[in-house]
Amino acid sequence: ETTPDWPDPGIWWSIIEELGVTIFYTAPTAIRMFMRVGEEWPNKYNLDSLRIIGSVGEPLNPEAFEWYYRVIGKNRCPVLDTWWQTETGMHMITTPLGEPMKPGFAGLPIPGVEVDVVDTEGNSMPPGQGGHLVIKKPWPSMMRTVYHNDERYRKYWNQIRNYYTAGDLAVKDQDGYIMILGRSDDIIIVAGHNLGTAEVESALVEHEAVAEAAVIGVPDEIKGQAVKAFVILVKGYEPSQKLVSELTYHVRMSIGPIAMPASIEFVDTLPRTRSGKIMRRILKAKEMNLDLGDTSTLEE
Repeated sequence: ETTPDWPDPGIWWSIIEELGVTIFYTAPTAIRMFMRVGEEWPNKYNLDSLRIIGSVGEPLNPEAFEWYYRVIGKNRCPVLDTWWQTETGMHMITTPLGEPMKPGFAGLPIPGVEVDVVDTEGNSMPPGQGGHLVIKKPWPSMMRTVYHNDERYRKYWNQIRNYYTAGDLAVKDQDGYIMILGRSDDIIIVAGHNLGTAEVESALVEHEAVAEAAVIGVPDEIKGQAVKAFVILVKGYEPSQKLVSELTYHVRMSIGPIAMPASIEFVDTLPRTRSGKIMRRILKAKEMNLDLGDTSTLEE
């Protein structure tokens, strides 16, 4: 009922120890925050009661997955990354217990759910190629309208060949596992190349000095847009031009020259919703001196 770092970053782990919690479900934002403050906090407490640990709300990058599995799950608890939406009413994609876990991949459609990655015409994309995440057929808990806004509900089904369009970009592998790349409206177009914000952010977080990252597209006279990154550092690291160069080079080697941030700003916090999701539009509005719009869902 409070923030995960008050009165100190051990509050959640003390609750798990005291009450013998068996299933722990949180967001990648919280996991990355715990990575930043260090392993000493969860290591103070007995987490042996845990048998399943889960993630929800945004893509769980591989580095956070590995840390979560090792430090919180003690290399024995399965990590159930889950993809669903308020609008779907239930989990739609996860890694079923007993199936191989793949860091970075949310998992497989649950039984009875038909999910695919398609192009704008609704054609299924081959493994390894990104596209739009869609649900191809109705499911038990689907909503049937949006309160007082049925037109908006129709758009979910009318954008791509009568499929439910989730608004997320994704890619599948040879086994059908789905990796969520981020929101389709979080695309940065650099010199004609489409970059997903989650793709660049994940590359930044791979670096040992980075706890969290958020990227936005900013206007660029030559490329149309350029990448600007906002970075929260792991405890013990200090901002420096050398670190900026290291991170830029790291992104270049991870994704390619086109994804290199044009600028990196080190920050202490990022704007989030109360559920922990980073609000990139707030970062973009501040960067471009635009109206912040509706901020009612901001945590602070």
